[in-house]
Amino acid sequence: MTEPQQEMHGLVALVTGGASGIGAAVARRLADLGARVAVLDVMPEAAAEQHFTVRCDVSDDLSVRSAVDAVVDHYGRLDIIINNAGIGAQGTIADNDDSEWQRVFDINVIGMVRVSRAGLPYLRESPAAAIVNVSSIAATAGLPARALYSASKGAVQSLTFGMAADHLPEGIRVNCVNPGTADTPWVKRLLEKAEDPLAERAALEARQPHGRLVTAEEIAAAVSYLASPLAGSTTGVALAVDGGMQNLRLRPRSA
Repeated sequence: MTEPQQEMHGLVALVTGGASGIGAAVARRLADLGARVAVLDVMPEAAAEQHFTVRCDVSDDLSVRSAVDAVVDHYGRLDIIINNAGIGAQGTIADNDDSEWQRVFDINVIGMVRVSRAGLPYLRESPAAAIVNVSSIAATAGLPARALYSASKGAVQSLTFGMAADHLPEGIRVNCVNPGTADTPWVKRLLEKAEDPLAERAALEARQPHGRLVTAEEIAAAVSYLASPLAGSTTGVALAVDGGMQNLRLRPRSA
């Protein structure tokens, strides 16, 4: 019997976008829990050395299928898929043209479809199959100047529920996490472009009820719970990791 901290011993997990930010934190967490981890990324050289890495562009179906097959060739199996790869987008519906809408949906939504579809034959053979999609608080809360991003992440949440219904009879659980604004390289780049980065960061922190940005490690903990065999009765769930932003309405803090 494995120790509790090694609840994923023997399982193989694939993390897209796993070379940095949230994906890197997820890869570390899964490895700490005993999983053998493969990182799929457009820049795999940035990933931690202990992981098996494969160059993969989730907007290219051939690239995805080749990468997933490479993981199975290397490890001999596939049990867990973490669909984390994605891109950001800013602006109202008037600020992005059709090509940008198509590009963001192609990566943020259809990219998850490609990876999951390529992995299905292997997941069907797993005794502990799980898919976790990374969505966003933008799927459930209207945020200013995030129309395109919100639409893509709302689609991810709906996709999650549809996949969960389709694949539960095959023994595959599908869930998603909805992080609040996280302290990631992408958010840091946004802050650097702001007229007053300190004021912008303070505003982002203030809109989350617990008063700070979400850490990548907190998101990774939620992802690992949903991916774990110990969560065998959890499927079709959107788990908020947002400091209470989705459901809480607190009084303003006094100065």
